[in-house]
Amino acid sequence: MTLAYDELCRRTRERDRSLREKVTSLEEAAAFIPDGASVGIGGSTLSRTPMAMIWALIRAGRRDLFCCRSITSSEGELLFTSGASRHILTSWFSQGIVWGVSRVMRLYAETGRARFEEWSHLAVGLRFRAGAMGVPFLPMRSMMGPDPRQIDCPFTGEKLVLVPALNPDVALIHVQRCDAYGNAQIDGLPFMDLDLALAANRVILTTERIVSNDQIRRSPDQTKIPFLAVDAVVEVPFGSAPHECYGLYEPLFKHLDCYAAQIRQDPAQGCKDYLERYFYEPKSWTEYLGLLGLDDLLEASRRGRSIYDD
Repeated sequence: MTLAYDELCRRTRERDRSLREKVTSLEEAAAFIPDGASVGIGGSTLSRTPMAMIWALIRAGRRDLFCCRSITSSEGELLFTSGASRHILTSWFSQGIVWGVSRVMRLYAETGRARFEEWSHLAVGLRFRAGAMGVPFLPMRSMMGPDPRQIDCPFTGEKLVLVPALNPDVALIHVQRCDAYGNAQIDGLPFMDLDLALAANRVILTTERIVSNDQIRRSPDQTKIPFLAVDAVVEVPFGSAPHECYGLYEPLFKHLDCYAAQIRQDPAQGCKDYLERYFYEPKSWTEYLGLLGLDDLLEASRRGRSIYDD
C-alpha cells in the first residue's frame, strides 16, 4: 500500500501523538482494525510473532485483511484458513525452517483461494523503510529483470530497480517490555519492526510485561519504538506462543511438531481443526495457554532464559 505524500502528511497531522496511557485489552485492540485493512506484522518467522493479536483478530471474525511481513510462518496459514486474510505479502512462507514451505499456502495459492505475493527479503525491508521515510519508493540492485520498474541512475547511469513504499493501516508488533505510553524495548534482533512502526498509520503493541517509565528511562538505548508511534498497548504474557520471544522463551517445538504433522495429513482440514481447538474454543488467552500446556510453557521459558545463565 503506497500512499501519496499529501495523504501521509494528513494522517500524521490527525494522529494523537501525546504522552498518554494507552493500555487496553486484546479485544479492544482488535476493534481498532476493520475488515479490509492492511496489516503489517512484526517479528520474523517464529520470532516475536504477535500471535496473541492475530488470535484476537481471527476470533473477532475479521475478513479480507492484506497482511505483510518479512518472513511468514504458521500464523499466515491460520490467517488464510480462517478467512481473516486472502492476500499475504512476504519474502518466504513456511511453517518454520525445520518444517519447510507451507502446504496451506500452496493449497490456497494454487487453487485461487488466496494470494501469496512474494518479494525478496531486501525488497520487503526497503519497502517498509520507504514507508517509514515518507518517500514513494527506494532503489535497489537485486530483483533485476523484465518485470520490476527500473530507472537509469542519474549519477552513474546504472540500471536500478524501484520498489514501492509499504504503509500499512495498522502494525502489530510484539516486544519484551514497554511502558504504558508505548515506549518499547526489544531484546535480540529487531528485524524490520522500527521501520514498520514508523511506516504504519497506527501501531498496536503487545508486550510480555508493562514496566514503569522510570525503568524505560534507565536504559534508553534499548528503546527501539517511541511512544509517539504507538496507539495501543496490550500486556500479554507468552504473547508469541507457540512461537518464541528472545530471552524469555523458545518455540514450543513439541506443539509445532504436532501441528506440522496434522497439516501434512490434510492441509485444509488440519488447519481448520487446529483453529477450532486453539482459537475458537478457548474463552481467553489464559485458556489458550492452558491448552498449550503449562509444563511445555515452563520448559520453553527455562530454555529461553538460559542464555543469561553464567
